[in-house]
Amino acid sequence: MKVTVWDFDPVMVSFFNIQLHWYGILFASAISIGFLIMRRIYCNEGISLKSLDPLFLYCVVGIVVGARLAHCFFYDPHYYFNNIIKVFAIWEGGLASHGGGLGVFAAVYMYSKQYDFKWLWLIDRLTIPTALFGFFVRVANFLNSEILGLPSSVPWAIVFKRIDNVPRHPVQLYEGFVYLLIFICLFIAYRFTNIKLALGRLSGFFLCAVFSARFLLEFFKVKQAGYTLMLPLTTGQLLSLPFIIIGLYLLFISKIEI
Repeated sequence: MKVTVWDFDPVMVSFFNIQLHWYGILFASAISIGFLIMRRIYCNEGISLKSLDPLFLYCVVGIVVGARLAHCFFYDPHYYFNNIIKVFAIWEGGLASHGGGLGVFAAVYMYSKQYDFKWLWLIDRLTIPTALFGFFVRVANFLNSEILGLPSSVPWAIVFKRIDNVPRHPVQLYEGFVYLLIFICLFIAYRFTNIKLALGRLSGFFLCAVFSARFLLEFFKVKQAGYTLMLPLTTGQLLSLPFIIIGLYLLFISKIEI
């Protein structure tokens, strides 16, 4: 069977012992595009742009801190409890999307209190750039040859040469394109329907769609946690379940506000 061999250099450019990684470029690009999307939303809804810059800062800090802490303490707690200083070594890699979600929720809550926004109103609108952010991050994971899929004989299997010579599911791309589809659905729903008037409905759809996809795609991934659970589910699947439940609850309680 002929397979695609992936041997991409994750370093975009190096100069004076400084390396610029594709992951960082895509991460920054996702946040910048998300900022532009929220700027358009604020303009369309007559919200002052003066309060947008702080939102950008709150979200970036929430994503990075939440994603890093979740990776350290959910996926490899033994290592990080014994090397606590490594928690701060973000440049070595290790961010967990579940923690990034929680970090954003917490950051937006603090922002909403300071700038007098309805927390759920803001979360609803942030789901749109967040879904696109997920797409960019999974493409970056693919470029880095990380978050590997299980060995596979499917025609589109990929050998990640920097890891081994085993054909695998390109699960990063599966997940990335699902997030892109969710972004498109959210954008169309926000732009062309009255769903934005139902407080919590966009958030409910986002949580159910994203974390249901994450739950299902975990079956195609190599185990990421640095420990073994005495359960048939992975750490990623267990962490996804509360988000799905919250999403269902939001869909149930949401109603059009006139």
